[in-house]
Amino acid sequence: MIVQTAPDGKPHFISTMIEHMDLCGQIARAFGNETFEPIEDGDALYAIDNHDRGWDDYDQHPGLDVDTRLPYLMVQTPIDDTLKTNRGSPEFNERHSPYSGLLSSMHTWGLYNRRYGFSQFEVRTLNSISAPIPPENKVKIVTMLTGELQRQKRLRGELVKQAAARDEQKILQNYKHLQFCDTLALYFQLRHSSERSDETYIHVPKNKAADASIALKKIDDTTYSLAPFPFASDSASVLSRGRYMHPIPVGKEPNDLGVALRKLPADVQSYRLVPG
Repeated sequence: MIVQTAPDGKPHFISTMIEHMDLCGQIARAFGNETFEPIEDGDALYAIDNHDRGWDDYDQHPGLDVDTRLPYLMVQTPIDDTLKTNRGSPEFNERHSPYSGLLSSMHTWGLYNRRYGFSQFEVRTLNSISAPIPPENKVKIVTMLTGELQRQKRLRGELVKQAAARDEQKILQNYKHLQFCDTLALYFQLRHSSERSDETYIHVPKNKAADASIALKKIDDTTYSLAPFPFASDSASVLSRGRYMHPIPVGKEPNDLGVALRKLPADVQSYRLVPG
């Protein structure tokens, strides 16, 4: 679950991970021009569209954060639920193809390991690029991450057997595509427009051999420039879907937070991306 910040007294825009991945998919399909190769690998697009599908069940019945009185933000979700979602996403993608599973597993491992060094994006509540590994949960998290490295080795072997292996540069190019789409979507979905500042996206692939750093600047609440511009058209418009929710007062907790959230009117936030 993604919970956007909000001014005092205003409702928060809340997106499920399905809605987050929908925005990622819009970004992926707009990506590409004479400088930046488009994302054309079907298994890579599938991984971008589905990289967080381990959250499906949890987002139907999320927990209530007693501090914010809102659904837990993804990085603050209780550890056992977090581990289940982190394993579940590669499992879901692997059922589609070994390559989609490999990219999703790399995404899970990268969340705890600075996204393999290919991103400097910080999640709102952390002063870190990586997801936290609290000492009391270290054994559980390391066990999960070790399992993902084993999954990646196994899936690479399956790709070789199928004569469907991509070279390592192409794998990294598609992983970087996933990270760019993911973190650009999070830029909008995590922070209210009043809190958004300039951002630099590093290692955005031009092709499998060359990357670029893209400077994002806020023009107004709904318009943002990127330089160099990685999208096909003169501008790109995307929609972020979700619902607005006020913090739940003490004593007014619903029996099922997911049901209460889904009863709220669906809404959208619209963004226009233009060349810098």
